[in-house]
Amino acid sequence: MAAAAAILDSIRSQIDLTDYKKLHWEGSFQDYLNTVLAQPAVTRTAYQRLYDMVMSHGTEDIYENKDKLTRFKFFTDFAARHGDGIYGLDRSLMQLVNTFKSAALGYGTERRVILLHGPVGSAKSTIARLLKRGLEEYSRTDEGMLFSFSWKGPDGTWVKDPMHGEPLQLVPEEYRAELVGRLNENGAKPYAYEVRIKGDLSPFSRYEYATRLQKYDGDWLKMLDNEVRVYRMLLSEKDRVGIGTFQPKDEKNQDSTELTGDINYRKIAEYGSDSDPRAFNFDGELNIANRGIVEFIEVLKLDVAFLYDLLGASQEHKIKPKKFAQTDIDEVILGHTNEPEYRRLQNNEFMEALRDRTVKIDIPYVTRLRDEVKIYEKDYSTAKVRGKHIAPHTVEVAAMWAVLTRLTPPKHASLSVLQKLKLYNGKTMPGFTEDNVIELKRDAVAEGMTGISPRYIQDKISNALVAHPDEDNINPFMVMKELEDGLRHHSLIKDEDQYRHYKELLSVVREEYEDIVKNEVQRAIAADEDALVRLCGNYMDNVKAYTQREKVRDRYTGNYGEPDERLMRSVEEKIDIPEGRKDDFRREIMNYIGALAIDGKKFDYKTNERLQKALELKLFEDQKDSIKLSSIVSNVVDKATQEKIDVVKSRLIRNYGYNESSATDVLNFVASIFARGNPKPK
Repeated sequence: MAAAAAILDSIRSQIDLTDYKKLHWEGSFQDYLNTVLAQPAVTRTAYQRLYDMVMSHGTEDIYENKDKLTRFKFFTDFAARHGDGIYGLDRSLMQLVNTFKSAALGYGTERRVILLHGPVGSAKSTIARLLKRGLEEYSRTDEGMLFSFSWKGPDGTWVKDPMHGEPLQLVPEEYRAELVGRLNENGAKPYAYEVRIKGDLSPFSRYEYATRLQKYDGDWLKMLDNEVRVYRMLLSEKDRVGIGTFQPKDEKNQDSTELTGDINYRKIAEYGSDSDPRAFNFDGELNIANRGIVEFIEVLKLDVAFLYDLLGASQEHKIKPKKFAQTDIDEVILGHTNEPEYRRLQNNEFMEALRDRTVKIDIPYVTRLRDEVKIYEKDYSTAKVRGKHIAPHTVEVAAMWAVLTRLTPPKHASLSVLQKLKLYNGKTMPGFTEDNVIELKRDAVAEGMTGISPRYIQDKISNALVAHPDEDNINPFMVMKELEDGLRHHSLIKDEDQYRHYKELLSVVREEYEDIVKNEVQRAIAADEDALVRLCGNYMDNVKAYTQREKVRDRYTGNYGEPDERLMRSVEEKIDIPEGRKDDFRREIMNYIGALAIDGKKFDYKTNERLQKALELKLFEDQKDSIKLSSIVSNVVDKATQEKIDVVKSRLIRNYGYNESSATDVLNFVASIFARGNPKPK
């Protein structure tokens, strides 16, 4: 008991009641006006608050194919803190936030349903979830606070307005212009938006207002002082305050009262009428989401009657509860849907009004490999998967295949879909510039709207992790087998042609993986620093002599001779420098060295990626016979060779992220390739 008391005392010493009191502030209507004068932002509309919430996390400028884009840290930093991550959707998110901004400024989009449209698993739900969570946290900050009010009950308790109305709505219509003018004239400056009073009280508060006003003979200020208490409002989806979520059910069970509230039949006997607002539950999703945001999951699966409710809610900012007049609301209406449902909307001529009131934001699949990899790395890394080592490139090859299924085959006859993937991923290729990449994207308007979902990839990586309980690591071949085995049962593969296409793309990925690991093993074999420095020095001596038309002095005999053309070409051919381009390449190298010398810097082959690769591949070619890599396959390895192999294995572990088991596997695999007589790297 003493130990438990000590633990609780330690925790008690850390409790700060200041924050609790600030978050649960209550005061008079006059106190609230003082708050408005000091911080006019508390009166913001739902769209203004949502936009400011996103911007409060900051932005950064990025460049993509010559275009300057704004990246919103809300969708990166904030998302990462909450276990989510949105990658590769900067353009779509920029369009979405610009829509919020337009609505915040009152340019018209505040009267629209925002529709996130894209294939399954493209992060539509994640975006909606983040926006709701962001608003919840923002409402708990000083910058994001907002307020509502409650009525004094006959027993002295306080009854909150069921629709969380803005306290300024308590001001009668005839006094609003003067009050707003004074608030804007005397309020804190500068302020991005003017203070305005929009909309009227909920039916419940209208009734309470009218009833209590009689008690004070029309003196509404006195009535507010005695009968109304303003409180700080904390948005919360769990508490159904300012954040709503609606998910459609089958048509037989859909009821529009789920959106706009329903009669409380138990209270009819108490109040005598089903049109008395006190006998009505204003707890529909559109009611409780007032002042915040409501998410409609698969919005286009809603019954037509529901969609009619959305028309008024979006365009007029009004809803029609049963037995009551139209009621004002102020909320962001965010829906999401997939391609088949959206096509059905387009083909339904009776839904023209809804289409006209919709702002569609396309949320496609990621088409950039490095972004797709990030989606899986947050869940599947050796650090996060207990007891299993994930071999290098395991996640990468799965992501590569997923992206390939989403790409439109290029029109360029000389460009493969794999090369297109590499161009999108930022790799430079001979004959292709950024302008060509822009053109490729322009020719593929619907790219990313079809293909394999990240969910399928995640499922198959998970299968690979549990399907090999005796293995201490999983490798790309295990995952690729899971990907292929699952294709026959994939519910979204429409026909045999699509199945064959996806299977062929897996073969493309396998070949690319072979090239990747061959290159890694080659570089690990050639990672003898001293040998590379000697080879580089020899190559550079010959290049210098060649470009300056000089003789080369033999370091052993001291005699002078012609530059060693055979040596230079053996290096340059490793990076596909053709005979006709050798002079240009050699001059580029010498100009590069000269530019470094002018800046007082010393040349290092590691600063030139192409030259480093060429030297490593040349050294590998010179050394591979001494290591006899192909002998691994036969398991007949002498002691000297085994020592060299162990050195290569340690380099794979140290430089490329393998462990003992996966390094052995990849060496055996590459050895089998060389045993088949396929040593040439691509």
